[in-house]
Amino acid sequence: MGQEIAESRFTDADFEAFRQRLARETALLGQWIGDGTLACDEPLGGFELEAWLIDGHGWPAPVNERFLDALDDPLVVPELATFNVELNTPPRRLGPGSLDTMHADLADLWQRCEGAAVPLGVRMLMVGILPTVRQQDLSLRNMSPLQRFRALNEQVFRLRHGKPIELDIRGEQSLRLEHHDVMLEAAATSFQIHLMVDPGRAVRAFNASKLLSAPMVAMAANSPYLFGADLWSETRIPLFEQAVAVGGSNYSRRVTFGVRYAESSILECFESNRDRYPVLLPTVMDEPDEALAHLRLHNGTIWRWNRPLVGFSADGRPHLRIEHRVAPSGPSATDAIANAAFYFGAMASALADEHPPGHYAGFDAARGNFYAAARHGLEAEVVWEGRRGVVADLISERLLPMAEAGLARLGVGKGERRRWLGVLERRVASRRTGAVWQRAWVAAHGPDFEGLVRRYLANQQADRPVHEWTW
Repeated sequence: MGQEIAESRFTDADFEAFRQRLARETALLGQWIGDGTLACDEPLGGFELEAWLIDGHGWPAPVNERFLDALDDPLVVPELATFNVELNTPPRRLGPGSLDTMHADLADLWQRCEGAAVPLGVRMLMVGILPTVRQQDLSLRNMSPLQRFRALNEQVFRLRHGKPIELDIRGEQSLRLEHHDVMLEAAATSFQIHLMVDPGRAVRAFNASKLLSAPMVAMAANSPYLFGADLWSETRIPLFEQAVAVGGSNYSRRVTFGVRYAESSILECFESNRDRYPVLLPTVMDEPDEALAHLRLHNGTIWRWNRPLVGFSADGRPHLRIEHRVAPSGPSATDAIANAAFYFGAMASALADEHPPGHYAGFDAARGNFYAAARHGLEAEVVWEGRRGVVADLISERLLPMAEAGLARLGVGKGERRRWLGVLERRVASRRTGAVWQRAWVAAHGPDFEGLVRRYLANQQADRPVHEWTW
């Protein structure tokens, strides 16, 4: 949903015209999937990292316009709130040296961002939910001045008939409140991993990505606190799901794990978009159907935790990607690339496996595993091949070896594989995720969230993996 739109007010005619374009483009995508139009090149991987701008006290700093002007880099773009930005790096062919290159890309871009931030009196921070963010920070006065954000807010509340967002999260503690705009979403920042897939294997890739969501969120959990309350290990999951909800049914939840695995074609997701999700941003564009502009815009307003995307390669040929959205931002660049290494490797193995993803966990089990892992992190109990066990043991005994075999299949050398998956082995063995570290800091020092952020920032600046952090 990164594209800007021209207007934020719409008529009934706009909605009807958009739906007609969406129907034509969905049919065209189905034709492309069937006739081989979509690219199926060697596997490419990439990511987006959402980050915070913070002031000297560790509070949100709403200065992203000044920051982006100073940085002047098209790879860094505004997010919903004026204290958030999104960092992008070039996609890389998955093979020898790719993980090391991704880390170098991210470290270099991060350093350039820091260079633009420091003269403004702010710092960059990658964390799922900033522990110091307050509800009053998440207001329309801190919304980035783009039409698409204004329109998103108006259309969500149109579908809600003006009723406020009701946030209700029950974890270690409970938090219940009302909010009158979509800015709660801005408190949840992610590390979104992208994988280009062969259209013929897209169903398996989509389902495998769902299957891997529970172990990923368990290992990556980095969002225990919201407004001073200790909630889930990855509180970002229920926060985002509730922040843009437009009603009570599965299909009116714009952020969702879904209701089933894909069955015969990845087109099923886009047909569901067309048939079941109300249009939020009916901007009719002067683009040919072949640009899929309306299909892509609509898909960008449905935030599945695993989302199929249609993009265009440098030569203009369309391709399919799976966007894995379950991991939070941070705790360090090293941790983020280690998470990506697990995903790319495990997906490579899953795509070559003689068994489909449903063999290991049916959809209901995969969904239950995901929410259990978001609540309890590495201590969550999950179901795998019909047996219940602790997710940390599953990761250590089954999934990290699976990821290493997949990276080897991609041509990643042994030293590089061990370097990145070793970070995860030690994180899991020590049971120290970002969420565990934050809770341990508060246990040692009390709820001094400014102090927590300062210590977190110092560890992050050293790019040390979180299992090595002290408090």
